[in-house]
Amino acid sequence: MSHKDVVLYSIKNRIATIVLNRPESLNALNREVLEKLSAALEKAKKDQEVKAVIITGAGEKVFSAGADIKFLNSATPLEVRDLAKLAVEVTSKIESLGKVVVAALNGSALGGGLEIAESCMLRIAANHARLGHPEVRIGAVAGFGGTTRLPRLIGKGRAAELLLTGNSISAEEAYAFGLINRVVEPENLLLEAENLLQEILAQSPIAVTLTWEALHRGLNVTLEESAHLGADFFGLIASTEDFRTGTKAFIEKTKPEYKGK
Repeated sequence: MSHKDVVLYSIKNRIATIVLNRPESLNALNREVLEKLSAALEKAKKDQEVKAVIITGAGEKVFSAGADIKFLNSATPLEVRDLAKLAVEVTSKIESLGKVVVAALNGSALGGGLEIAESCMLRIAANHARLGHPEVRIGAVAGFGGTTRLPRLIGKGRAAELLLTGNSISAEEAYAFGLINRVVEPENLLLEAENLLQEILAQSPIAVTLTWEALHRGLNVTLEESAHLGADFFGLIASTEDFRTGTKAFIEKTKPEYKGK
């Protein structure tokens, strides 16, 4: 795979790793990057051997600085809207992939870059990373899903402060806000992401899938509907061989061997 590929794709140990690969442009998001990212996600979704996904950036300083500002400055309003709609489609695809997606933030995630991360199920950041929505500082709006997802992740008040001031926060602050799951040394970033996913993949595949679906769907319905959805899935999982295996192993104090049936 040549260095000119703006998105890199590889598979190892049932995990697909997708790399935003425009380090010379701070991994900025243009139409080509978003289209290639969408294609990589579709590939991971269709591949039965792929059970989870990591999205990261090339280089040591920046995950993604967000939308390509040079393009935004010269584009027509319709072109800007089309880019935003494409980005919304991509972030929705990440969120609804049906497989756990981890954003491994190798560096700063700003604007659209943070919106990519916000659409992932889990986020791990290198300790030098900074996160923020600086859109208002260039007279813009967080139009790739940030105004929707950030309040759901950290609450309306904290989200409003970040979105309205354009300030960025450290990885440690993001961890305290609940925006980041773990903060690690840069050299341990991908290993930590892989270990987290392997811990998830060691569980019953059916239980993981239904838990993921309950989380995803439950956020978009009422509290009562979400609770009933969880109850329905609890009853559904009781019909599986994995459920019997897991409960029996707990009783007998042995390690369960799940078959995904």
